Amino acid sequence: MLTPAAAENLQAGGQLASYQCWATAYPLHEDCSIPLGSHGATSPRLALRWVRERTSQITDQLDAAYAQPGRHWLTDEPENERALAYLAAGTAYQLTLYDDSTRYVLVANPRGAAS
Repeated sequence: MLTPAAAENLQAGGQLASYQCWATAYPLHEDCSIPLGSHGATSPRLALRWVRERTSQITDQLDAAYAQPGRHWLTDEPENERALAYLAAGTAYQLTLYDDSTRYVLVANPRGAAS
């Protein structure tokens, strides 16, 4: 089972974060979600960096077959550039991973964007 990460302040270096990032696990057949961490970033690149780091941490805890899509995403340069372009344009970006009992959702959301 994944371990929840401590929620981080949604301010970055004393500045109001322009991007809100979070990761959440949604166990199947459960009524509640499990927060896996949150972060405030001041730029699209820093927001994407947090999503990449958290994706790496999550995939490290999954069985190999379930980790493969996340590991592929981490090395998919065109998709990462697309994510960066979305964030820079003010559009939220979401990555969803699965295993046999849980859905993991990672989001980077510019302030004021619909999620």
